[in-house]
Amino acid sequence: MARDVDVRAGRGAGSRAEDVAARLEMEILRSGQPAGTRLGLRTELISRFEVSPGVMNEALRLLRDRELITVKPGPSGGVFTADQPPGVRLGALDLWFQGLTVPPLEIFESRTLLEEMFNLLALQKSSPHDHMAMERGLQRMGNSAEDPRGFFEANVEFHRAIARSTGVTVLIGIYDSLVTVLTGALVRAVWTAGHEETIDHNLRVHAQILEAIRAKDRKRLETATRLHRVDMISLAQPEKSPVAGIGRGTGGADDSEAG
Repeated sequence: MARDVDVRAGRGAGSRAEDVAARLEMEILRSGQPAGTRLGLRTELISRFEVSPGVMNEALRLLRDRELITVKPGPSGGVFTADQPPGVRLGALDLWFQGLTVPPLEIFESRTLLEEMFNLLALQKSSPHDHMAMERGLQRMGNSAEDPRGFFEANVEFHRAIARSTGVTVLIGIYDSLVTVLTGALVRAVWTAGHEETIDHNLRVHAQILEAIRAKDRKRLETATRLHRVDMISLAQPEKSPVAGIGRGTGGADDSEAG
């Protein structure tokens, strides 16, 4: 019956399997369940998603290839979640993404480079009205300290206000596209243990960026930029932080302090 439905709907088994795999992937990533959580027997999943055995087999193969599940045989077997490392680690913030065709870390690295360029341009181009927009983003960050996803989105708002203050429309459009892709693909955000001190420091660093831009003080901005990079590095897994792939800092400053 399920196979007939797939044919009548004009969808091949491959596309149906991809749909089932995507739904299960979203469920796994959003739930944040520990590795080894049982999702059910294959037959139970077939019934739940109303698909043929062939479609479910292909969906499970796709999920195994993505290292999202393990399948165990026998009476106590079934489909289980695998360990789900975050795609990006920003200081004390772990982020998981779904559906990106480019590794999220590469998108973050491009975002970071654009933000540092916008910071410098904002020294000359930003207005008091722009500074108010930056302040709103910073205030929202402070108000979102208990909400990791909200904090990330507020961080985007802060840096987007800086970008828009420059008036460089083509690069602003590229930046908007990058952050729209990231926020749209974000399925889970979690603070790591002991994040409170990191958040407090991060808020102070962003305030320093704003004040340097407001004062048109390039030296202060370069110092704040170095601190900002340090804040983005995960002590537990620095290779998952976007600054790991970027060699040197803004304005020619040596970033060896971030190591």
